[in-house]
Amino acid sequence: MKTLNPSQCLFMATTIFLVLIVPLKAQDSPEDFLAAHNKARAAVGVDPLSWDETVAAYASDYANQRIDDCALQHSNGPYGENIAWSSGSMSGVEAVNMWVDELSDYDYDSNTCAQGKVCGHYTQVVWKKSVSLGCAKVSCNNGGTFITCNYDPQGNFVGEWPY
Repeated sequence: MKTLNPSQCLFMATTIFLVLIVPLKAQDSPEDFLAAHNKARAAVGVDPLSWDETVAAYASDYANQRIDDCALQHSNGPYGENIAWSSGSMSGVEAVNMWVDELSDYDYDSNTCAQGKVCGHYTQVVWKKSVSLGCAKVSCNNGGTFITCNYDPQGNFVGEWPY
């Protein structure tokens, strides 16, 4: 068996890190959250959201409150809010895509969800009056994942169309 020299060991360790570890953080950056939201907004002709550090700090504070239980509970704070939970890992982009997938249950003409379905996460993502976004993700102590995105100003007002 051939022994690797120190530079070969470093190369192998770096390669393993880049292939296995770095992708675990992918799709959770502010840019990733924004891109996923703004893709859905562009599809319906709504202006893109901007990242807001104050809103993101609020999201981070609330996500950290859920770290012990990963409970799917809203913060009832001053912002619009979408939350997601997984018993395992979930990326921020996967959470946003899950909310956007509710489009299939949303009827724009009547501004309603299909009977027995939920579509308010989708309408918050594309709410035209929301201009700022802040999101956070935590790995919970029970092995789950909790993700929250907050929107300023909040949306989903009864009787108003999202766009």
